Amino acid sequence: MNNLDRYDRPAKWHGRSYRRFALAFPVRLNYQSGSTTAEIETVSQNLSIGGLLVRSAISVPQDTKVSFVVSVHGRNAVRPIHLRGEGQIVRIETGDAEGTFVLAVKCNAPVTQLEEFLPL
Repeated sequence: MNNLDRYDRPAKWHGRSYRRFALAFPVRLNYQSGSTTAEIETVSQNLSIGGLLVRSAISVPQDTKVSFVVSVHGRNAVRPIHLRGEGQIVRIETGDAEGTFVLAVKCNAPVTQLEEFLPL
């Protein structure tokens, strides 16, 4: 069973531009931290073609520009498909588990390749 088979219901739109889906996929975030590039491994909580919400053990400052790679496991895929995008951290929350953070990323441009992996 993959993430798409476990799909329950899309998160409510609440006036948003894009429909969100409660899907958990690995997401690698890259961002500038001082003079170096930092990379962290996160997991999506929900996705849309216009943004993503990820759970992380590390907080990234709000307004930080990020690039990301979502590793999507499609129904018929033999291996994960890596979708790339860029965006900005627009919200940070404390996660449910101690020492975790929830980061909201708004994409610079819609990640339209993601549409083929989202439930109808």
